[in-house]
Amino acid sequence: MSSMNRNYLIALGCAASLLLVAGCQANRAASPAASSAALPTMERVALGANGCWFKSGDPAFKAYRLAPELNSFSGRPRILLVPRKSPEARPLAVIQAEGHPARLQAFGPLLSEPVGTRITTDVRRWAAGDEGCN
Repeated sequence: MSSMNRNYLIALGCAASLLLVAGCQANRAASPAASSAALPTMERVALGANGCWFKSGDPAFKAYRLAPELNSFSGRPRILLVPRKSPEARPLAVIQAEGHPARLQAFGPLLSEPVGTRITTDVRRWAAGDEGCN
């Protein structure tokens, strides 16, 4: 192997190492900020709602079904609460986020029902990073 080829390979290896280290540093710095964006926020909310309201068998949510729509091309990932027996019906509650940091919105007739206060409280808690059920 000629010394020119060897020097080229050494330089290429050094450049690749620097890019790898820089990439690791950039990911470490971006991680906390990325968690406040709309999609990660709504992922946390969807996981909390699914686990605490539905998988737990909570009677307050027995008549409803969770319909996550997190892959949104509009930039507004959302979850819907729909009637359990009519999942194609108009949503009874819509919870969505937009932007970075995420701005949450919740609306629909279910929010003016007695369970609405709980929905609002739980969603705010999960959006802030809490993973537990109350």
